[in-house]
Amino acid sequence: MLKTAHKNIRQLNLSELEQYFETLGEKRFRARQVYEWLWLKQAHSFEAMTNLSKELRAKLTENFSLPALTVDATQYSADGTIKSRFRTQDKHLVEGVLIPTDERKTACVSSQIGCSLSCKFCATGYMDRKRNLEFDEIYDEVVLINQQSERVYNKKLTNIVFMGMGEPLLNYKNVLHAIERITSPDGLGMSPRRITVSTAGVAKMIKQLGDDNVKFKLALSLHAANDTKRNEIMPINETNNLKALIEALNYFYKKTGNEITFEYILFKDFNDSIKDADELIRICRQVPADLVNIIEYNPIDAARFEKPEENTVNEFMAYLERHRVNARLRRSRGKDIDAACGQLANKDQL
Repeated sequence: MLKTAHKNIRQLNLSELEQYFETLGEKRFRARQVYEWLWLKQAHSFEAMTNLSKELRAKLTENFSLPALTVDATQYSADGTIKSRFRTQDKHLVEGVLIPTDERKTACVSSQIGCSLSCKFCATGYMDRKRNLEFDEIYDEVVLINQQSERVYNKKLTNIVFMGMGEPLLNYKNVLHAIERITSPDGLGMSPRRITVSTAGVAKMIKQLGDDNVKFKLALSLHAANDTKRNEIMPINETNNLKALIEALNYFYKKTGNEITFEYILFKDFNDSIKDADELIRICRQVPADLVNIIEYNPIDAARFEKPEENTVNEFMAYLERHRVNARLRRSRGKDIDAACGQLANKDQL
Protein backbone atom coordinates (compact mmCIF):
# COMPACT_ATOMS: atom_id res chain seq x y z
CA MET A 1 0.00 0.00 0.00
CA LEU A 2 1.19 3.50 -0.84
CA LYS A 3 2.43 5.21 2.31
CA THR A 4 0.42 8.40 2.64
CA ALA A 5 -0.02 9.09 6.38
CA HIS A 6 -0.15 12.87 6.83
CA LYS A 7 1.53 13.41 3.49
CA ASN A 8 0.60 16.61 1.68
CA ILE A 9 -2.01 15.30 -0.75
CA ARG A 10 -0.96 17.80 -3.42
CA GLN A 11 2.42 16.09 -3.59
CA LEU A 12 0.68 13.10 -5.21
CA ASN A 13 0.10 12.98 -8.94
CA LEU A 14 -3.11 11.63 -10.45
CA SER A 15 -1.86 8.07 -10.86
CA GLU A 16 -0.70 7.98 -7.23
CA LEU A 17 -4.12 9.21 -6.12
CA GLU A 18 -5.76 6.48 -8.22
CA GLN A 19 -3.54 3.92 -6.55
CA TYR A 20 -4.56 5.21 -3.13
CA PHE A 21 -8.29 5.00 -3.90
CA GLU A 22 -7.88 1.48 -5.24
CA THR A 23 -6.43 0.44 -1.87
CA LEU A 24 -9.65 1.76 -0.28
CA GLY A 25 -11.78 -0.21 -2.69
CA GLU A 26 -13.03 3.03 -4.25
CA LYS A 27 -13.60 3.69 -7.95
CA ARG A 28 -10.70 5.29 -9.84
CA PHE A 29 -12.86 8.26 -10.87
CA ARG A 30 -12.79 9.43 -7.24
CA ALA A 31 -9.14 10.30 -7.76
CA ARG A 32 -10.04 12.57 -10.67
CA GLN A 33 -12.70 14.28 -8.51
CA VAL A 34 -10.19 14.97 -5.75
CA TYR A 35 -7.56 16.09 -8.27
CA GLU A 36 -9.99 18.63 -9.71
CA TRP A 37 -10.78 19.94 -6.23
CA LEU A 38 -7.09 20.38 -5.51
CA TRP A 39 -6.04 22.13 -8.73
CA LEU A 40 -9.01 23.40 -10.73
CA LYS A 41 -11.31 24.37 -7.85
CA GLN A 42 -8.44 25.22 -5.47
CA ALA A 43 -10.07 23.62 -2.42
CA HIS A 44 -8.10 24.20 0.77
CA SER A 45 -9.93 21.67 2.91
CA PHE A 46 -11.31 18.17 2.45
CA GLU A 47 -14.66 19.36 3.84
CA ALA A 48 -15.04 21.56 0.76
CA MET A 49 -15.06 18.48 -1.51
CA THR A 50 -18.83 18.20 -1.40
CA ASN A 51 -19.27 15.52 -4.08
CA LEU A 52 -17.39 13.04 -1.85
CA SER A 53 -19.11 11.16 0.94
CA LYS A 54 -18.54 12.26 4.54
CA GLU A 55 -16.84 8.93 5.18
CA LEU A 56 -14.41 9.42 2.31
CA ARG A 57 -13.66 13.00 3.38
CA ALA A 58 -12.95 11.72 6.88
CA LYS A 59 -10.60 9.09 5.47
CA LEU A 60 -8.71 11.73 3.49
CA THR A 61 -8.44 13.92 6.59
CA GLU A 62 -7.10 10.97 8.54
CA ASN A 63 -4.42 10.12 5.99
CA PHE A 64 -3.41 13.40 4.37
CA SER A 65 -2.61 17.01 5.11
CA LEU A 66 -3.71 19.84 2.84
CA PRO A 67 -1.49 22.81 3.74
CA ALA A 68 -2.15 26.09 1.98
CA LEU A 69 -0.87 29.64 1.99
CA THR A 70 -3.06 32.25 3.69
CA VAL A 71 -2.99 36.02 3.31
CA ASP A 72 -1.37 37.49 6.41
CA ALA A 73 -1.30 41.19 5.41
CA THR A 74 -2.15 43.28 2.37
CA GLN A 75 -1.05 46.74 1.30
CA TYR A 76 -2.79 48.78 -1.40
CA SER A 77 -0.83 51.43 -3.30
CA ALA A 78 -2.35 54.58 -4.79
CA ASP A 79 -1.02 53.40 -8.19
CA GLY A 80 -3.07 50.17 -7.97
CA THR A 81 -0.26 47.85 -6.91
CA ILE A 82 -1.31 45.32 -4.27
CA LYS A 83 1.36 43.72 -2.10
CA SER A 84 0.55 40.67 0.02
CA ARG A 85 2.37 38.91 2.77
CA PHE A 86 1.48 35.22 2.79
CA ARG A 87 1.85 32.88 5.74
CA THR A 88 2.88 29.27 5.21
CA GLN A 89 1.56 26.33 7.21
CA ASP A 90 4.80 26.33 9.24
CA LYS A 91 4.45 30.07 10.02
CA HIS A 92 6.98 31.53 7.60
CA LEU A 93 6.24 34.73 5.69
CA VAL A 94 6.64 35.26 1.96
CA GLU A 95 5.60 38.01 -0.45
CA GLY A 96 3.66 38.33 -3.67
CA VAL A 97 2.65 41.42 -5.65
CA LEU A 98 -0.12 42.21 -8.11
CA ILE A 99 1.08 44.80 -10.63
CA PRO A 100 -1.78 46.16 -12.76
CA THR A 101 -1.64 48.14 -15.98
CA ASP A 102 -4.38 48.79 -18.51
CA GLU A 103 -3.15 45.94 -20.70
CA ARG A 104 -1.78 43.50 -18.12
CA LYS A 105 -2.36 42.10 -14.67
CA THR A 106 0.97 40.65 -13.55
CA ALA A 107 1.72 38.51 -10.50
CA CYS A 108 5.23 38.81 -9.08
CA VAL A 109 5.83 35.67 -7.03
CA SER A 110 8.51 34.35 -4.67
CA SER A 111 10.33 31.03 -4.87
CA GLN A 112 12.13 30.92 -1.52
CA ILE A 113 11.58 32.09 2.05
CA GLY A 114 14.46 34.53 2.31
CA CYS A 115 17.48 34.26 0.04
CA SER A 116 21.07 33.04 0.22
CA LEU A 117 22.58 35.35 -2.43
CA SER A 118 22.96 38.54 -0.35
CA CYS A 119 22.60 41.05 -3.20
CA LYS A 120 23.51 44.39 -1.62
CA PHE A 121 20.59 46.41 -2.99
CA CYS A 122 17.78 43.95 -2.21
CA ALA A 123 15.76 43.80 1.03
CA THR A 124 15.46 40.02 0.71
CA GLY A 125 19.25 39.83 0.43
CA TYR A 126 19.46 40.92 4.06
CA MET A 127 17.29 37.99 5.18
CA ASP A 128 18.51 34.46 5.80
CA ARG A 129 17.15 31.75 3.53
CA LYS A 130 14.81 29.66 5.68
CA ARG A 131 13.79 27.12 3.05
CA ASN A 132 12.59 26.64 -0.50
CA LEU A 133 8.91 27.05 -1.26
CA GLU A 134 7.19 23.83 -2.32
CA PHE A 135 5.65 23.79 -5.77
CA ASP A 136 2.12 23.85 -4.37
CA GLU A 137 2.95 26.89 -2.23
CA ILE A 138 4.15 28.74 -5.35
CA TYR A 139 0.92 27.68 -7.06
CA ASP A 140 -1.05 29.07 -4.10
CA GLU A 141 0.68 32.45 -4.49
CA VAL A 142 -0.56 32.67 -8.06
CA VAL A 143 -4.07 31.52 -7.12
CA LEU A 144 -4.37 34.10 -4.32
CA ILE A 145 -3.02 36.95 -6.46
CA ASN A 146 -5.36 35.93 -9.28
CA GLN A 147 -8.29 36.07 -6.85
CA GLN A 148 -7.20 39.59 -5.88
CA SER A 149 -7.05 40.60 -9.53
CA GLU A 150 -10.53 39.26 -10.18
CA ARG A 151 -11.94 40.89 -7.05
CA VAL A 152 -10.33 44.33 -7.49
CA TYR A 153 -10.03 44.60 -11.29
CA ASN A 154 -12.55 42.03 -12.55
CA LYS A 155 -9.79 40.51 -14.68
CA LYS A 156 -7.69 37.38 -14.44
CA LEU A 157 -3.92 37.46 -14.37
CA THR A 158 -2.31 37.83 -17.76
CA ASN A 159 1.35 37.37 -16.75
CA ILE A 160 3.55 35.88 -14.03
CA VAL A 161 7.10 36.90 -13.17
CA PHE A 162 9.34 35.00 -10.76
CA MET A 163 10.99 38.15 -9.44
CA GLY A 164 9.99 38.02 -5.78
CA MET A 165 11.89 36.65 -2.81
CA GLY A 166 14.60 34.07 -3.49
CA GLU A 167 16.55 32.74 -6.46
CA PRO A 168 14.26 30.57 -8.63
CA LEU A 169 17.08 28.51 -10.14
CA LEU A 170 18.22 27.45 -6.66
CA ASN A 171 14.74 25.95 -6.20
CA TYR A 172 14.78 24.48 -9.68
CA LYS A 173 12.59 21.41 -9.25
CA ASN A 174 9.78 23.16 -7.37
CA VAL A 175 9.74 26.17 -9.71
CA LEU A 176 9.45 23.99 -12.81
CA HIS A 177 6.82 21.79 -11.15
CA ALA A 178 4.82 24.89 -10.16
CA ILE A 179 4.98 26.22 -13.73
CA GLU A 180 3.83 22.81 -15.02
CA ARG A 181 0.78 23.06 -12.73
CA ILE A 182 0.15 26.73 -13.61
CA THR A 183 0.23 26.00 -17.34
CA SER A 184 -1.60 22.66 -17.23
CA PRO A 185 -5.19 22.48 -18.56
CA ASP A 186 -6.16 20.88 -15.24
CA GLY A 187 -4.35 23.68 -13.38
CA LEU A 188 -4.61 27.38 -14.24
CA GLY A 189 -4.12 26.86 -17.96
CA MET A 190 -1.84 29.85 -18.48
CA SER A 191 0.46 29.98 -21.49
CA PRO A 192 4.15 29.48 -20.57
CA ARG A 193 4.92 32.36 -22.95
CA ARG A 194 3.31 34.64 -20.35
CA ILE A 195 5.68 33.47 -17.61
CA THR A 196 9.14 34.93 -16.99
CA VAL A 197 11.68 33.42 -14.61
CA SER A 198 14.27 35.92 -13.40
CA THR A 199 17.67 34.77 -12.17
CA ALA A 200 20.59 36.54 -10.52
CA GLY A 201 22.75 34.29 -12.69
CA VAL A 202 23.31 30.61 -12.03
CA ALA A 203 25.09 29.59 -15.24
CA LYS A 204 24.82 25.83 -14.72
CA MET A 205 21.05 26.00 -14.15
CA ILE A 206 20.49 28.37 -17.07
CA LYS A 207 22.01 25.66 -19.26
CA GLN A 208 19.79 23.09 -17.55
CA LEU A 209 16.74 25.14 -18.55
CA GLY A 210 17.95 24.81 -22.13
CA ASP A 211 18.43 21.06 -21.80
CA ASP A 212 14.94 20.76 -20.33
CA ASN A 213 13.58 22.76 -23.28
CA VAL A 214 11.40 24.98 -21.14
CA LYS A 215 8.79 27.14 -22.82
CA PHE A 216 8.83 30.20 -20.55
CA LYS A 217 10.88 33.38 -20.87
CA LEU A 218 14.13 34.06 -19.02
CA ALA A 219 15.38 37.30 -17.47
CA LEU A 220 18.88 37.93 -16.14
CA SER A 221 19.20 40.39 -13.27
CA LEU A 222 22.34 42.07 -14.60
CA HIS A 223 22.55 45.43 -12.75
CA ALA A 224 26.22 45.92 -13.64
CA ALA A 225 27.98 45.25 -16.94
CA ASN A 226 31.49 44.51 -15.69
CA ASP A 227 32.66 41.88 -13.23
CA THR A 228 34.24 44.29 -10.75
CA LYS A 229 31.03 46.20 -10.12
CA ARG A 230 28.83 43.11 -10.31
CA ASN A 231 31.03 41.32 -7.75
CA GLU A 232 30.54 44.29 -5.43
CA ILE A 233 26.74 44.23 -5.45
CA MET A 234 26.02 40.58 -6.36
CA PRO A 235 28.39 38.08 -4.68
CA ILE A 236 27.08 35.28 -6.93
CA ASN A 237 29.07 36.88 -9.77
CA GLU A 238 32.31 35.68 -8.16
CA THR A 239 31.40 32.11 -9.14
CA ASN A 240 29.16 32.95 -12.12
CA ASN A 241 30.95 35.75 -13.93
CA LEU A 242 29.71 37.59 -16.99
CA LYS A 243 31.64 35.41 -19.45
CA ALA A 244 30.03 32.27 -17.99
CA LEU A 245 26.59 33.88 -18.01
CA ILE A 246 26.91 35.05 -21.61
CA GLU A 247 27.87 31.51 -22.63
CA ALA A 248 24.95 30.04 -20.66
CA LEU A 249 22.42 32.49 -22.10
CA ASN A 250 23.52 31.73 -25.65
CA TYR A 251 23.24 28.01 -24.90
CA PHE A 252 19.72 28.56 -23.52
CA TYR A 253 18.69 30.51 -26.60
CA LYS A 254 20.17 27.97 -29.00
CA LYS A 255 18.24 25.18 -27.26
CA THR A 256 14.89 26.94 -26.79
CA GLY A 257 14.66 30.08 -28.93
CA ASN A 258 12.86 31.64 -25.96
CA GLU A 259 12.88 35.35 -25.20
CA ILE A 260 15.70 36.68 -23.02
CA THR A 261 15.53 39.96 -21.12
CA PHE A 262 18.17 41.86 -19.17
CA GLU A 263 17.12 43.62 -15.95
CA TYR A 264 19.28 46.61 -15.04
CA ILE A 265 18.53 48.73 -11.96
CA LEU A 266 20.12 52.18 -12.11
CA PHE A 267 22.04 53.19 -8.98
CA LYS A 268 23.20 56.76 -8.50
CA ASP A 269 26.94 57.26 -9.16
CA PHE A 270 27.51 53.51 -9.45
CA ASN A 271 26.24 52.13 -12.77
CA ASP A 272 24.50 55.12 -14.37
CA SER A 273 27.27 56.75 -16.44
CA ILE A 274 27.71 56.73 -20.21
CA LYS A 275 30.71 54.43 -19.69
CA ASP A 276 28.36 52.02 -17.90
CA ALA A 277 25.90 52.32 -20.77
CA ASP A 278 28.71 51.44 -23.22
CA GLU A 279 29.55 48.31 -21.20
CA LEU A 280 25.87 47.35 -21.14
CA ILE A 281 25.70 47.75 -24.92
CA ARG A 282 28.70 45.43 -25.31
CA ILE A 283 26.92 42.77 -23.25
CA CYS A 284 23.77 43.18 -25.35
CA ARG A 285 25.77 42.65 -28.53
CA GLN A 286 26.88 39.23 -27.27
CA VAL A 287 23.46 37.79 -26.36
CA PRO A 288 20.27 37.65 -28.48
CA ALA A 289 18.32 39.57 -25.84
CA ASP A 290 14.93 40.94 -26.89
CA LEU A 291 14.78 43.71 -24.33
CA VAL A 292 16.67 45.57 -21.61
CA ASN A 293 14.48 46.71 -18.73
CA ILE A 294 16.05 49.78 -17.12
CA ILE A 295 14.53 49.82 -13.65
CA GLU A 296 14.00 52.71 -11.28
CA TYR A 297 15.44 51.80 -7.88
CA ASN A 298 13.24 51.52 -4.81
CA PRO A 299 15.60 52.52 -1.95
CA ILE A 300 15.69 50.43 1.24
CA ASP A 301 16.98 51.38 4.69
CA ALA A 302 19.60 48.61 4.79
CA ALA A 303 21.37 49.64 1.57
CA ARG A 304 23.45 52.69 0.68
CA PHE A 305 22.13 52.96 -2.88
CA GLU A 306 19.98 55.78 -4.21
CA LYS A 307 18.20 56.32 -7.48
CA PRO A 308 19.84 58.69 -9.99
CA GLU A 309 18.64 62.16 -10.92
CA GLU A 310 16.00 62.24 -13.66
CA ASN A 311 18.32 63.87 -16.21
CA THR A 312 20.90 61.09 -15.66
CA VAL A 313 18.25 58.46 -16.33
CA ASN A 314 17.12 60.28 -19.47
CA GLU A 315 20.68 60.56 -20.80
CA PHE A 316 21.31 56.86 -20.11
CA MET A 317 18.12 55.86 -21.95
CA ALA A 318 18.82 58.19 -24.86
CA TYR A 319 22.34 56.78 -25.27
CA LEU A 320 21.00 53.22 -25.42
CA GLU A 321 18.40 54.28 -27.96
CA ARG A 322 21.01 55.96 -30.18
CA HIS A 323 22.92 52.67 -30.19
CA ARG A 324 19.81 50.74 -31.20
CA VAL A 325 19.37 48.86 -27.93
CA ASN A 326 15.74 47.94 -27.29
CA ALA A 327 15.47 49.40 -23.79
CA ARG A 328 12.40 50.24 -21.75
CA LEU A 329 12.28 52.31 -18.57
CA ARG A 330 10.36 50.59 -15.78
CA ARG A 331 9.14 53.06 -13.21
CA SER A 332 9.00 51.85 -9.63
CA ARG A 333 5.54 50.77 -8.52
CA GLY A 334 4.06 50.91 -5.04
CA LYS A 335 6.29 53.72 -3.76
CA ASP A 336 3.82 54.48 -0.96
CA ILE A 337 3.92 50.91 0.38
CA ASP A 338 6.71 48.43 1.20
CA ALA A 339 7.32 47.84 -2.48
CA ALA A 340 10.93 46.67 -2.54
CA CYS A 341 11.28 42.90 -2.56
CA GLY A 342 11.43 41.54 0.99
CA GLN A 343 10.37 44.71 2.80
CA LEU A 344 6.90 43.59 3.84
CA ALA A 345 7.89 40.04 4.80
CA ASN A 346 10.70 41.48 6.91
CA LYS A 347 8.40 43.71 8.94
CA ASP A 348 7.30 42.66 12.38
CA GLN A 349 3.94 44.25 11.79
CA LEU A 350 2.16 46.57 9.41
